[in-house]
Amino acid sequence: MNHSELLKSINNSALSLITPELSEKHSTLIELIANHALHQKGVYTVLVTLLTHKILEPSQDVRLHQSNMAGGFSGRSIDTKHITPTLGELGLPCMSESGWLTRSLEQPYAYTLDYQGKISNTKLKQAFLQILDYVENEPTTATSLLTYLLFCVIQKSKTDKVLITKIDEADNFTIDSIIAFLEACFSYNYKEFGGSKLPVIAFHCIFQQLINELKRYEGCTLNKLGSHTASDRTSKTAGDIEIFKNGELIEAIEIKLYKPINADLMRQVQQKIDKHNPKRYCVFSSGQVVEAENVKNIVNEIKEDHGCQVIVNGVVPTLKYYLRLIISLQNFINSFLIAVENDSELKPIHKMVIVELIEKHFKN
Repeated sequence: MNHSELLKSINNSALSLITPELSEKHSTLIELIANHALHQKGVYTVLVTLLTHKILEPSQDVRLHQSNMAGGFSGRSIDTKHITPTLGELGLPCMSESGWLTRSLEQPYAYTLDYQGKISNTKLKQAFLQILDYVENEPTTATSLLTYLLFCVIQKSKTDKVLITKIDEADNFTIDSIIAFLEACFSYNYKEFGGSKLPVIAFHCIFQQLINELKRYEGCTLNKLGSHTASDRTSKTAGDIEIFKNGELIEAIEIKLYKPINADLMRQVQQKIDKHNPKRYCVFSSGQVVEAENVKNIVNEIKEDHGCQVIVNGVVPTLKYYLRLIISLQNFINSFLIAVENDSELKPIHKMVIVELIEKHFKN
């Protein structure tokens, strides 16, 4: 049995768990990790990886998480190959690639109680280290610890889930009402990180229809929506949205909420074009175009040197134009609402506000 198969088996056990086979102290520590699984996914993912490995290799000191440590192993490799993909498959919180991309966890020191990595939440750091100290002294508890961790994460996801009412034929939806609703979604002051993903979701949903309906995109496939928290350094994608045909990247779309389109941004786009080689690259922003002459010069330079067509436009005007092209407005708005409801990176506040905005814009 490999790490992925074991994790799926433990997840099945977690789904039917009634009471944890742990002391109150260690149950509390696990609950603390689970409560921060969405906001501190690195700590949670690394702990899942190490507990899974401890079950398979009880003699391995999993605190020695790097292969260059005496008696160590590569926790990051196991996470990248098995744990993060499986967590995603199970619909559980997960990183875009590996928990070890979190700088506070990738330090070349063992995860002993005196670990110096600067995990910002001190209580979370101590819970993480105490669990690993405990499982090293009591290896047989690894299964119970991992089962209860997954159980808590599953239960929390259920209580945090916000159900979003979908649009039906009786509702008042037009291109103008949808645009007003989307503008309200994008511009709302959520006071929580993550709202910038909403326009990305909207564009991804509208391209799902465009690919099926427009001749230009015949035979094309839309890449799945990746993590919006991954940096450009780690995402390994050309943009927020990618469209392929016969395995070749034909179009990439980058969406910037309230960020100006300037020469610096366009140089970043130029680097992505050189690296990923798309035929067309779209930059949509709700910010203003500044340094307009420089931006125009870079667009022309890219066209001359590479051949890629770069399109610069606003978020809302582009969405309004695309809405005129699609067959079903209802299919689009409901696919957007379903994607928002199921997205694990958006916070409950984002979804609750959208529920209120639906009532305001469509249900009267």
